Amino acid sequence: MIGEVWLCSGQSNMEMPVKGFNNQPINGSNEAILNSKNSQIRLFTVKRASSLEPLENVEGQWAEASPATVKDFSATAYFFGKKLNTLLNIPIGLIHTSWGGSNVETWMDKETLSQFSTIELPSKLPEGAPQRTPTLLFNAMINPLIGYNIKGAIWYQGESNRDRAEEYSRLFPTMIKTWREKWQQGQFPFYFVQIAPYGYDGGNAGYVREAQLHTMKTVENTGMAVTMDIGDCDYIHPREKKLVGDRLALWALAKDYGLEGFAYSGPVYKKIEEIKEGKVTLSFDYSENGLSSYGQPLTGFEVAGADKVFHPAEAIINGDKTLTVWAEGVTNPVGVRYAFSNCEAGSLFNTEGLPASSFRTDTWEE
Repeated sequence: MIGEVWLCSGQSNMEMPVKGFNNQPINGSNEAILNSKNSQIRLFTVKRASSLEPLENVEGQWAEASPATVKDFSATAYFFGKKLNTLLNIPIGLIHTSWGGSNVETWMDKETLSQFSTIELPSKLPEGAPQRTPTLLFNAMINPLIGYNIKGAIWYQGESNRDRAEEYSRLFPTMIKTWREKWQQGQFPFYFVQIAPYGYDGGNAGYVREAQLHTMKTVENTGMAVTMDIGDCDYIHPREKKLVGDRLALWALAKDYGLEGFAYSGPVYKKIEEIKEGKVTLSFDYSENGLSSYGQPLTGFEVAGADKVFHPAEAIINGDKTLTVWAEGVTNPVGVRYAFSNCEAGSLFNTEGLPASSFRTDTWEE
């Protein structure tokens, strides 16, 4: 077949199959599986493997989309590919190569990681958890695929690096750059998912979401699907995988296939427009038609003064498509944060229904 092939990688939220994990469902999975027969969608899952040295081969085989094959295939990847196939009416091939619990450095090669003094390169295979050891999955599950013509890549990972956000802000863009260099297909599109709210034990996942947002804003030809509205404090694997796949597809449809007239990103904090009488007014990109909370209270906002102590804040959407935030007792606000915590459900959207990323206006160290 002649069609578009996308590489789909990451950790467990990319790995999670359409049928769901044990005791962890995916919304609408049974209906999606039932209606999945489609000879125009082809699926390839790379078998789990790890290696100290780069390999040339992987185990796996192409299969047509059908209830028997789709149920065990990556849900994020499948819904992404299905949306492309439905709207473009062209064959879509999906190469799924992921491993639950993997950190970003295990998907990177030795030469690239040698630039990072914080990363210890392995001299032997670990007895367990190879998905947490640098280079091992790149060598066995990415290197053999290099040279296979792809349209682009989608990625869902970050949870395993959440306690090292500053490092992730350098590793993740470097991984994208290295993959592109090795494929020698130019700056191929790379679209990824911002990790969803979840009740982590300690730390602040807002910083790794910030690192992901920074990557979207600074690395050419990337895009980010925001999931602030579909997290679950008790389950790290959001049930709404169709929404995730669809939101990734919006980027590809707009940027790579020339479709127009629709939004493909949620609001992204742009700048502080003014600070006046104890209130901070903010503006956003990707909100040409304005902002909305869809009738719900605007929650998750915090304001701090020069003392850097954050207080719960109120917010209101203005007629000029800006947002004003203030907190009782903070008469001279300096910094604003939105949903900048482990598990704060998103309440801010653009009018097209795409959620805003968590953000902060300050650059204070944790």
